[in-house]
Amino acid sequence: MNVFATTAITWPTVTGFLGSALVFLLLGRFLASRLADSLMVALTALMAVAALATTLLPAVPPTGPALLLLGTFVLLLAVIGGGPVAALVLTLATKGTVPQGVHGGIMIERKPSTTSPQVIGRPIEVLRGGTTIGVLERLALVAALFAGYPEAIAVIVAVKGVGRFSELDSAEARERFIIGSLASLLWAAGVAAILLLARG
Repeated sequence: MNVFATTAITWPTVTGFLGSALVFLLLGRFLASRLADSLMVALTALMAVAALATTLLPAVPPTGPALLLLGTFVLLLAVIGGGPVAALVLTLATKGTVPQGVHGGIMIERKPSTTSPQVIGRPIEVLRGGTTIGVLERLALVAALFAGYPEAIAVIVAVKGVGRFSELDSAEARERFIIGSLASLLWAAGVAAILLLARG
């Protein structure tokens, strides 16, 4: 296969797949139905996988504006797409049995404690702010990979774990933390791999 012949279609195709994934992601956010949201997340993931597969074709690495556009789409999809993907994975894992809080966390019943001012059995919200933390962790992960410093991923996971440690005393919180973090980080790393492969 002629490398120069495939180059002409490879990077526009990859960019098209990533652009389509972003459109599906935005559609999923604007549609009110949970089924529509899940379908759009699935289509987003399919477009990202197609972009990753197309990147594996032999081609001359993109340069200049093509590389900038590709990098912008990868960054947006990795950072913004991880939240809906993690939410879908969590919904599938918990089957909707864990009630959601008003601040993005989950509601759990606090166990009796001598140091806690909470009323025994009264539900409290834990893991608040997960959406914002997820965006920041995916942004940091993509930046670390783009900079050629994958060791920083360990620092990102450690900081997140230390910051959430006090909230992980219930099985529901631990499950949500582990599944959500892994889904979010794997999504960001997989999408970032598209640009890493493209750069050669």
